Amino acid sequence: METIGRDLDEMQRIPLSADHVEAVRAAGVSITYPAGKNIVQPGDPVDRFVYVEDGEIEVVDAFTGRRYGSSTLGPTQFMAEISFLSGGVWTMPMRAVRDTQVVEVPRPAMLRLMANMPEMSDIIITVLSARRRRQLDNRHGSLVLIGEEADRDIRSIAEFASRNRLPFASHAIGSTEAQRVTDSCGIAMDRPAVIFGRDHVIAQPTPHKVAELLGLNRDVAQCEVFDVLIVGGGPAGVAAGVYAGAEGLNALVVEDIAIGGQAGTSSRIENYMGFPTGISGADLVWRGEVQAMKFGTRFVMPRRVDRLEKLDSGQFCATFDNGHQVRAGAVVVATGVQYRRLPIPRFTDFEGAGIYYAATDNEARYCHGAQAIVVGGGNSAGQAAMYLSRSADHVHLLVRGTSLATSMSHYLSSRLEADPSISIYYGAQVLELHGSQTLDAVTIQQKGAENRTLAVCAMFVMVGAAPNTDWLTGLVALDDKRFVMTGDAVDGGSPYATSCRGIFAVGDVRSGSIKRVASSVGEGSVVISKVWEFLNSEVSRRNGER
Repeated sequence: METIGRDLDEMQRIPLSADHVEAVRAAGVSITYPAGKNIVQPGDPVDRFVYVEDGEIEVVDAFTGRRYGSSTLGPTQFMAEISFLSGGVWTMPMRAVRDTQVVEVPRPAMLRLMANMPEMSDIIITVLSARRRRQLDNRHGSLVLIGEEADRDIRSIAEFASRNRLPFASHAIGSTEAQRVTDSCGIAMDRPAVIFGRDHVIAQPTPHKVAELLGLNRDVAQCEVFDVLIVGGGPAGVAAGVYAGAEGLNALVVEDIAIGGQAGTSSRIENYMGFPTGISGADLVWRGEVQAMKFGTRFVMPRRVDRLEKLDSGQFCATFDNGHQVRAGAVVVATGVQYRRLPIPRFTDFEGAGIYYAATDNEARYCHGAQAIVVGGGNSAGQAAMYLSRSADHVHLLVRGTSLATSMSHYLSSRLEADPSISIYYGAQVLELHGSQTLDAVTIQQKGAENRTLAVCAMFVMVGAAPNTDWLTGLVALDDKRFVMTGDAVDGGSPYATSCRGIFAVGDVRSGSIKRVASSVGEGSVVISKVWEFLNSEVSRRNGER
């Protein structure tokens, strides 16, 4: 998917070969759009692939109606977005500059072509990925947030969009940019708002509502049956999705917050093989998501599995948090862990208003020119401190233990100790939080020193690891810390089999697992061979009973 050394602009314009174009023409229909015709609008389903034969198509600013920058498509180029793979929606308007002739191929037919012509698939995915990265880099899109600096609900949507690699623009209340958008929509400019194109002003905005508008929260058919249900969209779950799709299994990945899981909150991972200069957790797992979609794996999010039952037929029935149900022949549990809340007064008051569990580009913006504090002694905390030090004036790292040697990679702890913009406090904890609407200071206690109050704009909590297994209670064996027991401990027959036949567990949620991204990816890939064996054995068993 990545073309090393090629500029994003060049990557966005890689042409299809003559054989590819011939196949597109054979599968599609020729259509001519007159000059000035709007071809798509934000929110329209990406239900077709559009190849430009002659003419010109421009990308349009949804709020001014003018061309966005110099973005146009001409002959030999194609009109599509990365959401084409998942069946999502268009995020930018597109308009014919002059009379334009195109070939349009329905999405199902185009996906079949891509499956049969891998070289064409590689070109299309490279171009679509480059376009999405350009949108993210420019922080431009038809999704606009106003008042992120003043409203924690808007901040939660910014976090949701950022972690899920969704392009959006963010403007301060009263700014010129905000006024331009609100005037075009005919709404008040003195209050927070979430807008998608000119036609969708979201009342009482939530991540779920945004997901629905962007085509992420598409419910599958009621009681639709899959070969394998993968619960959790972190590295282990996405890797399982890649290999399930590659092996021809009909797979569904369900994620309740953001694709990437806890790894998606890591700003820079440097010890993952193949990325010598590092890669963010969100980008790494996003690439895996695109790869899984290429093989036909489907994703639904944000959706949480509230209940899992084993039916008399041997299938499993999963009930989502909205009451929707799906069935599957096998289940892979990849729900990972979540950071613990600290037992400090007023902690929940500041969640989303100064207290965060991720340190990505989005949160780093809040720390520009101020001080921040990171609580934790693992790699995620160390990566967060290093990353935040680029934008914050100073970063304070609080570690409960007396050393980083047992909990953090050596390369990372060495850098932290050598960085003058980072202070490390061993044997330390947070005692008090200060502020009115947002966090503005914390009081810390350090062994052998007097309590001190630090003026900070944000606190990043990356401590503890509580497994997400409440929905499995009574169905599979859990250890005393509620991690899923697998393998020999439950006579599972394979390292990832649980005490319930047909349910497998991988990644951080598995008891005894190595809490590293690489190991999670490895487990997610390997488990599919066991899922395949189980499904085949179930088919043989049912045929034998007949």
